[in-house]
Amino acid sequence: MNSYLYLAGAIFCEVVATLLLPYSKNFTKVYPSIFLVIFYLVAFIFLSFAVKEIPLTIVYATWCGVGIFLVSVLSYFLFGQSIPWQGIFGLILIVIGVTLVNGFRTDPS
Repeated sequence: MNSYLYLAGAIFCEVVATLLLPYSKNFTKVYPSIFLVIFYLVAFIFLSFAVKEIPLTIVYATWCGVGIFLVSVLSYFLFGQSIPWQGIFGLILIVIGVTLVNGFRTDPS
């Protein structure tokens, strides 16, 4: 169960780091750039702990899928970026895909 907490931490850190990209202004703004790098580094550290108990395929699919979903939705609210209906449909498919990958995985015994 701790592995899923590490995975959640990795997702959180990756989303925060990605949302800091516009604020870094191509790494010309010092503080957003520093925090961006720190959050990405911590995300990968958390990922390394998550893969100790969860298969890499599950970790990576979940990390990417949930990260894409959250960054897309938060960009809509934080930056006013629009999401066309095709994008919303794609986000729904991502949620379905992550759910299927996690819901039907088989644990090695």
